Amino acid sequence: MFRDITLGQYYPADSVLHRMDPRTKLLATLVYIIALFIADNPAAILFVTACLLVIIALSKVPFSFMVRGLRGIVLLIVIAAVFNLFLTPGHVVFHWAFFTITREGIKNALLMTARMILLIIGSSLMTLTTTPNQLTDGLESGLHFMTYIKVPVHEIAMMMSIALRFIPILIDETDKIMKAQMARGASFDTGNIVQRAKSMVPLLVPLFVSAFRRANDLALAMEARCYNGGEGRTKMKPLHYAKRDGMAYLCLAVFFAVVIVLGVRF
Repeated sequence: MFRDITLGQYYPADSVLHRMDPRTKLLATLVYIIALFIADNPAAILFVTACLLVIIALSKVPFSFMVRGLRGIVLLIVIAAVFNLFLTPGHVVFHWAFFTITREGIKNALLMTARMILLIIGSSLMTLTTTPNQLTDGLESGLHFMTYIKVPVHEIAMMMSIALRFIPILIDETDKIMKAQMARGASFDTGNIVQRAKSMVPLLVPLFVSAFRRANDLALAMEARCYNGGEGRTKMKPLHYAKRDGMAYLCLAVFFAVVIVLGVRF
C-alpha cells in the first residue's frame, strides 16, 4: 500500500517536461489546481482531462505508474462521493428510508470524484518530473519577492525539499518494518477497525524513532558543513528560462482562458 504513493517521488526520463524550468512547472501546477475548481461542468472537466493526458504523454512517465498513486486515496474518494451523493439537496430522483439521491447530488459526486483524481495525478506529475533540488531552487526563486517582507523563503523551500526527499525514504522504511513485523506474526489487514488500528502501533513506534534519528543525522551533517541559511549562498546551477518555457506560459494562458469560457458558457 505504501509503495503506491507516487507524490514526492522522481521518475527519471528525457522529456520536455523534465527539461523545463521548475518555476514554470510550479506556476503551471498552481494554475491547474485553480482551473480544476473553476471547472464545474462536464465540458470543462473533459477539457482539463484531455490536456492532462497530453501532458502525461509528453512527460514519458508511464500512465500505470501515475494511476498507482490513486490506490492510497480510494477510500477518501468514495467517502467524498457518498457524502455529495446523499447530502446534496435538490430535485429528488430516488428516495428510500433515510437515503435520498438528487440530480444535483449525482452531479456533485461525479465532479468531486473527477476533481480529486485529476488533482492527485496532476500534482504527482510535477514531482515525478522535477528533482527535489530543482523544486527547492524554483520555490526560492519564485518566492524571492517575499524576502522583502522578512519571509524566510530559503528556509521554507529547504524544509519542503527535505520533506519531499523523506517521503520515498520513509516509504521504504515502512515497508521494511512491516515485513519484519509480519515475519514475527503481526497482521495488518485482518480484524475490525479497532484491531487494525492497534496493529499499527508496532509499525508507527519504530517508524517515528527511525524518522527522528534520520532528522538528527541530517541536522548534524548540515551543521558540520557550516550551513547557516540562504544569506550569501550562490547556486551551482542557476535557473534560466528557455524558449520552451515561453511556449509553456503561452499554452498555460490559453488553457486557463478556455477553462473560464467553458465554465461560463455551460
